[in-house]
Amino acid sequence: MARKNRRMKTAPRELPRDGAVYWGTQVQEGPSWSFGEPYMVRQMGSSAATKFYVCPGCNQNIPPGVAHIVAWPRDVGGRGDDRRHWHKACWDRR
Repeated sequence: MARKNRRMKTAPRELPRDGAVYWGTQVQEGPSWSFGEPYMVRQMGSSAATKFYVCPGCNQNIPPGVAHIVAWPRDVGGRGDDRRHWHKACWDRR
């Protein structure tokens, strides 16, 4: 008789609301004007960058296809309106 491979029924795991579920998301100190508030920081690869963004560090465009940093305050939960896209160099010298 053939054996049936059945998936085990497990409860879905709760995901953190701060956006930390993505691979490589780190907690770093924010820009100087944020008084050292912790920020969630994620590297955005060039293949995932599909839109124009304006870097808050230099007020210049980040065109599609350019790798950059996405950062948001840790306590706001990663809502879309709180995320900012930075050039890597601008984030490093913030």
